[in-house]
Amino acid sequence: MLDVKEQRQYLSELGIRLKTLRLARNDTMAVFAQRLGVSAGTLRAMEHGTATVQIGAWVKALWVLDHLDDLNGVLAQKESLLEQARAPRTRSRQRASRRP
Repeated sequence: MLDVKEQRQYLSELGIRLKTLRLARNDTMAVFAQRLGVSAGTLRAMEHGTATVQIGAWVKALWVLDHLDDLNGVLAQKESLLEQARAPRTRSRQRASRRP
């Protein structure tokens, strides 16, 4: 299980990478926050690895930095091509079943 210390470390590293990319673009916090549509405080929280920042702000940041495709691997299926070929062809569910 991921403990709080590990979570903070991952978020901190993500924040450092965000800040590095922002500075490489030579954007001030105010300008970059405006591009993201968030406050400077929210951007500061992102760069410090605060866990309470909404995922939507991170998606906007990835889009502005042209890294949105990096999300394609998140929650992707991890089975091999061979396993995919062997699997029976079934339709994927379009919605959840109704509950009484």
